[in-house]
Amino acid sequence: MTEERTKKSIKILVVEDSRTQAEFLRYILEEEGCRVMLAEDGREALGEINSYKPDIVLTDIVMPEIDGYELCRRIKSDDNTKDIPVILVTQLYDPADVIKGLESGADNFIIKPYEQSDIQKWITNILPSLHNPDPDGQQKALSIRHSDKDYLINAGRTQILNILLSTYGVAVRKNSELEEAQERLNSLNEQLKEAVFDLKDANEELISENTERKRVENALAEANKKLQLMASITRHDILNQLTAMQGYIEIAMTLKDEEPDSAWENIDKAFSMIDKTKNTIEFTGDYQEIGMHTPIWQDMHTLVMNSLKHTQTGNIRFENIIPEGVEIYADSMIEKVFSNLIENAVRYGDKITYIRFRTESFGDKFKVICEDDGVGIRERDKEKIFSYEYGMNTGFGLFLSREILGITGIKIRETGKSGEGARFELICPEDAVRNFGEE
Repeated sequence: MTEERTKKSIKILVVEDSRTQAEFLRYILEEEGCRVMLAEDGREALGEINSYKPDIVLTDIVMPEIDGYELCRRIKSDDNTKDIPVILVTQLYDPADVIKGLESGADNFIIKPYEQSDIQKWITNILPSLHNPDPDGQQKALSIRHSDKDYLINAGRTQILNILLSTYGVAVRKNSELEEAQERLNSLNEQLKEAVFDLKDANEELISENTERKRVENALAEANKKLQLMASITRHDILNQLTAMQGYIEIAMTLKDEEPDSAWENIDKAFSMIDKTKNTIEFTGDYQEIGMHTPIWQDMHTLVMNSLKHTQTGNIRFENIIPEGVEIYADSMIEKVFSNLIENAVRYGDKITYIRFRTESFGDKFKVICEDDGVGIRERDKEKIFSYEYGMNTGFGLFLSREILGITGIKIRETGKSGEGARFELICPEDAVRNFGEE
């Protein structure tokens, strides 16, 4: 009898409580030419076996009421059915599953999860040997202890060998699949490493772009702030000055014939308003330049010396003891800050005899100090002198200085003692000064 005819003559009972799995097995087996019956549980399976006596029983292990092991024991303990080969369909998680199968009298295993090719291979390799009698005949029960539990096994050598070969074949296949999975994992790991490096590079570029964008946003914010102030100056201050100028001129025109002296006084006041308007317009021009260019590193000793060309110090002694080579990162207009400090000392110092520039460091901060021995600044005016409103009457130099320095985070404050001299401190962040201490 040919193998094909053997398959077509075999009647197989599939015992499976999952309808999907049962139909899948039926499809595969019928594709191989077998006749297939289905039972949903062990109790129904026993009825089918007694009625139709299949050539082979394929049973799932996990089922309600009568599980696969119990079904196999009942089949093998009945003289009318003990010769029917029973194949357990299991996931085979533990060695105890194999021992339980042998104890119940199972002839072989089909391991879940399976594919159509697995069932086809089982039919080709195992089916022909299922009805061959064991050459050793009925064996004496063998007692085996596993995981603190005793088992009695009556299986012969052929039966045990078939089961071991099935489980070994599955183990080899699973190991092969594991090796392939490991190779794929290694490949994916290498790809992941490359992706991480690419992501790191992209992240660094993104950080750089974000830093640059933040710088641009800050610059835009500063520009917007300046525009708002410029608009305020243009609409409010200059308008007030022109209104006052117009008032003085109108009064002068009214008094020119009857009180010419009072008329000239008002004309003088009008000219004073012209000077204030001129100063305000000049301020807007200077203020507009702040932040227009990227900050740069500049040598502080040279900056201080260059600032002298804007102011005459006369008999006042000038000392620049800032070490050469110490650089400050600041707006390109920072020279105006130093010249303004010198000019203020000369103009308001009164009894002043010297002006000195030097440096100090404390912690991670760095100071540039401009000090003199003049009359100093009153305590109540120490913060006012940096305001725009104060500059309306005395000049906008200190207000502009604070704005120029603020571009790169440098702060300015006055810490001198009134009557003993002025002392202006430029407090620089660590990243705004370099080469300090290398002199």
